[in-house]
Amino acid sequence: MKHSLLFSLALALAGTTAANAVPIPEDAKIGGFAIGAQAYTFNRFSAWEAVEKAAHAGAKVIEFYPGQRLSKTDRAGIGPGLSDDQIASLKEHLKKHKVRAVNFGVTGISRNEAEARKLFDFAKKLELYAITTESVDAIDTIEKLAKEYDINVGFHNHPRQPRNPNYKVWDAKFIRDLVKDRDSHLGAAADVGHWATDGKDAVENLRILKGRIISLHVKDRPVKGRGSENIALGAGVVGIAGVLDELEAQGFKGNISIEHESNWNNNVPEVAAGIGFVRGYGAAKGKK
Repeated sequence: MKHSLLFSLALALAGTTAANAVPIPEDAKIGGFAIGAQAYTFNRFSAWEAVEKAAHAGAKVIEFYPGQRLSKTDRAGIGPGLSDDQIASLKEHLKKHKVRAVNFGVTGISRNEAEARKLFDFAKKLELYAITTESVDAIDTIEKLAKEYDINVGFHNHPRQPRNPNYKVWDAKFIRDLVKDRDSHLGAAADVGHWATDGKDAVENLRILKGRIISLHVKDRPVKGRGSENIALGAGVVGIAGVLDELEAQGFKGNISIEHESNWNNNVPEVAAGIGFVRGYGAAKGKK
């Protein structure tokens, strides 16, 4: 009984820091970070092709998004509707190209536990580190299942919606307050590019979310504000080197997904350049 109590206490103490899920292995990291692609970058193609393109860009991890067709010959959408055989085929394709699936989103999560459980079952079968969502209304259900399945859930931010005051996840302080008293499996899936759209400083927002950052979507912009196109990581105003400095200082263990939303039919070079930027950052610090 004494050992059981000590174990329970250890678990409770472990809950004081973010991201309790099975960690992303070190061999899936580049420059000290699990940097890869958001499959939405390759949304003109199938998930199988997205894996291949991510591999060609040098990525070791990928974040899938809901609804992307599985392959050229199988139009089933990526998500809980996939059969066990389809999931097995996807995992085999990932293994073949030495890419690891680590995240899924941005996806809605139902408040209905039975419905939400289908998503967590899918994530568990795919051996994901995290799920990305904006479903703040389902946080009670999310917290219960995140703990049960040992899968992290990050709340994502799109840009502010001036005509929709009910849309609040654009504000880092809102997400901080949303999760601060919740289990440590819950946190932020920060999109630094969307913060730039809102004119926000990425490092400042990361500091607001300190200890609760599950994952990132990264893109760079030539200027802050709306209507600014994506450019190669490190070449714009987001301050990617500063972002990486802050993540390193916080002991960040999650995934970083490059989401390059331009040159849709041939953006592997831009993703490769982004991965190269992170590789160079790590090399300067003596990391592989």
